[in-house]
Amino acid sequence: MKDFVIVVDREDNPLGHMEKMEAHETGTLHRAFSVFVFNSKYQMLIHRRAFSKYHSAGLWTNTCCSHQRPGEETLDAAHRRLKEEMGFNCELEKEFTFIYKANFDNHLTEHELDHVLTGTFDGMPTPNPKEVCEWRYVDVDFLVNDIANFPEKYTVWFKIAFNQLMKNKLAQKVAV
Repeated sequence: MKDFVIVVDREDNPLGHMEKMEAHETGTLHRAFSVFVFNSKYQMLIHRRAFSKYHSAGLWTNTCCSHQRPGEETLDAAHRRLKEEMGFNCELEKEFTFIYKANFDNHLTEHELDHVLTGTFDGMPTPNPKEVCEWRYVDVDFLVNDIANFPEKYTVWFKIAFNQLMKNKLAQKVAV
C-alpha cells in the first residue's frame, strides 16, 4: 500500500496529494509534523531512527515525526503516529510551523512544511523497531550542547525545530 502526502503551498494551503516517495524524489513541498514530548522533569524524549529508514537512518531526532494523510488533521495524524512509532499517546499542543528543504545522499529531498507539536508523558515508550532503534529522555541543556558539538548525529528538521522551540520557550519565560 502506497503512502500519500498532502502537497501544499508556502501558506499551507492544500494543492492535492502525491505518493510519498515521489514527493521526496521531486522535492515537492508537502505537509509534515514533528512531535516533541517532555517528561515532568522537562527532559525531552528523543529517538534514534532505525537503520532501515529510507533517509536519515541512525540519526537522533524528536519523539515522533511523519506526514499527514490526505483528509487527516494534523493532531489526528500526530496521535496516530505517536502510537505507531512510540507505543503511547498523550495530549498534544500545536506550537508553530516552519519550512525546510534538505537534500540527501540517496538523491531524495525533504521539502516540508512542518507542524511542530509538544506534549508531556512520564511513562516508558514501547517503540516500533521498524521506526526506532534506540530512545532516551535527555536534559534540554545536554541537547543544546550536543547538537552544537555533534550536529551530524541529528536529523536536519530536528535541529531546526528544536532551536525554534527553545527560542519560543525562552521568550515565554521572559514574558511572564
